[in-house]
Amino acid sequence: MLASLAVNGQWVQTNGILGGGIIRSLAVNGNIVFAGTYRDSQSFGCLFRSTNNGFTWTKTALDSQNIMSFAINGEYIFAGSMSYGVYISTNNGSNWTQTALNNKSIYSLSANGNNIFAGTWDSGVYISTNNGLSWSQTALNSKSIYSLAVNGNNIFAGTWVNGLYHSTDNGSSWTQVALNNNGIHSLAISGNHIFAGSYNGLFMSTNNGLSWTQTTLNNESIWSLAVNGNTIFAGAEMGGVYVSTNNGMMWSQTTLNDKFVPSLAVSNNSVFAGTTRNGLYLSTNFGSSWTVTGFNMKIVTAFAGLGDNIFAAASYNNDSSSLYISSNNGANWAEATLHNTTVTSLATLGNNIFAGTAGNGVFISMNNGINWSQTTLNYANIKSLAVSGNNILAGVLTQQSGPGSLIYSSNNGVNWVSTTLLNNDVYSLAVKGNIVFAGTKVNGVYRSTDNGLTWTQTVLNKFANSIIISGNTIYAGCFSGVGYSGGVYLSTDDGISWTQTALNNRPVNSVVAKENNIIAGTDDGIYLSTNNGVTWTQKNQGFNPAQRILSLLISNNYVLAGTLGYSVWRRELSEIVGVQNLSTETPSAFSLSQNYPNPFNPITKIEFAIPKISDVKISVFDVTGKEIEVLVNERLAAGTYSTDWNASKFSSGVYFYRIKAGDFVETKKMVLVR
Repeated sequence: MLASLAVNGQWVQTNGILGGGIIRSLAVNGNIVFAGTYRDSQSFGCLFRSTNNGFTWTKTALDSQNIMSFAINGEYIFAGSMSYGVYISTNNGSNWTQTALNNKSIYSLSANGNNIFAGTWDSGVYISTNNGLSWSQTALNSKSIYSLAVNGNNIFAGTWVNGLYHSTDNGSSWTQVALNNNGIHSLAISGNHIFAGSYNGLFMSTNNGLSWTQTTLNNESIWSLAVNGNTIFAGAEMGGVYVSTNNGMMWSQTTLNDKFVPSLAVSNNSVFAGTTRNGLYLSTNFGSSWTVTGFNMKIVTAFAGLGDNIFAAASYNNDSSSLYISSNNGANWAEATLHNTTVTSLATLGNNIFAGTAGNGVFISMNNGINWSQTTLNYANIKSLAVSGNNILAGVLTQQSGPGSLIYSSNNGVNWVSTTLLNNDVYSLAVKGNIVFAGTKVNGVYRSTDNGLTWTQTVLNKFANSIIISGNTIYAGCFSGVGYSGGVYLSTDDGISWTQTALNNRPVNSVVAKENNIIAGTDDGIYLSTNNGVTWTQKNQGFNPAQRILSLLISNNYVLAGTLGYSVWRRELSEIVGVQNLSTETPSAFSLSQNYPNPFNPITKIEFAIPKISDVKISVFDVTGKEIEVLVNERLAAGTYSTDWNASKFSSGVYFYRIKAGDFVETKKMVLVR
């Protein structure tokens, strides 16, 4: 008897391209760590959680928000967001509900017994006595509150520019204490010591804020504080994390000493430090050493394959490492040795790999990415790279050194020569035989039939930021914005004429193709067409929310997607394609063909025919009768179809595949040989 255990495919974030993001807030509840991120031009604000001390992270349902603060009160977890108020979860972040305080920017939260305090931007401090069901504005009602701390009946509120306020009656009245010329970024309480982090260093009070003493940590802007017994951690704007083991009398800099740390959290022996751009760090020895956690929040702008390796250009603003290498089809990544530059484009020529950078020209590696040297093109902002014969082509963006242009080298970057394509920012390049296509920002697509010596402007006058060749078809992914209409265009006559596909009026950042399958990366995820662009289907399973896709690569039946702010995701091509329509002609009967090739390793094709609209399910079973893969599970119109099975994760042996379409059921045998 055939047992059922369905396996559904989806996009999965790969491991190793770590760092990125602005981690604005942190909290720990038992064995769960929460990280709130801030949205900027490089990533989206979201709430993440980890159940394994930061080894892996998942996005919660609270996404597309700037999460600025946390408070925990028993089973209640409160999250303060930018513009959307306070959210609450009672199941450790699996679900979130917006509270009645829903239209304020919440920069700080603190819990004390049954009271929850929320510090807002411009509207002072609010209090809830019923776990967020209702809120009341306190008498401190016109300041921007950046930090809060509670000690018994004492409430302290640090403002953005107006110093520190103190209340002893749950906010009914407030008194401005000392530090009135400081912006108070952070507050913490350790016994009878109160610590206040400001632009001008760290201050300490031992008498409930009546008087303050500046600590020896006086040359740093302190953005975050955390307390663990008698040990205090301070996160600085320039110097990373500092630690004091004697209640703030003396401070020493930890080995995390060159990062901006706007958030800290402590749980038992684990100290978490959230940075801007460089991810989330963990120390289990009170700051003596730090490791970066599995926080994958980088921007991935380009891919290239060379032999068994895949290269990914990944960065976050100006971080120190932006090239990664994978030797297992993108499942895991390791940092390359190309440091201190932002890689924007990649290309391979023979055994050499070239990396175009933002402002530092082109680098070359002749040993599979182990070592890199800068070519003589050592100043330019390179947006695109391609290979034409023995030439490496580089698209240069407009910068101080001159207008945009296309240049090339015929000797591996020793010398560079300008082509006649001048005064154009070249965002994409593709080569078909002796024809070179160049996608520009302002003047659309150009073509050259003499390896880039001379150029002709085509009729596709669009911002083509991605061009690829598949067989005899050229596909152009176009940006959508003011003055531009986006979508995917195709040409079957070497770029002389172009046709717009059904994917139109949306930004297309990257396009890849294999056989009849076209995959487009857009600002709202992945789209697939199996009929040359006549129709498109969104393929975002596993993305939550839909990712902004900047780059795509197909390698060994895997599709790799580089995102804006969430690193690299991976999915099997066969999962994305699912089923392909080979013919719309109505068959005379249901049928299931023998797979081919058979035996196979590791991919085989299965064709089937249905004479009428039917709910079709095709499954794969092992010899015990357990269902191990579902290849097709959807309603299909009459026609002839095919689907692939990639058995790379299974061992050699006999397998069975079965179709069920209406009342029609048939099973066949196939053999995998590894």
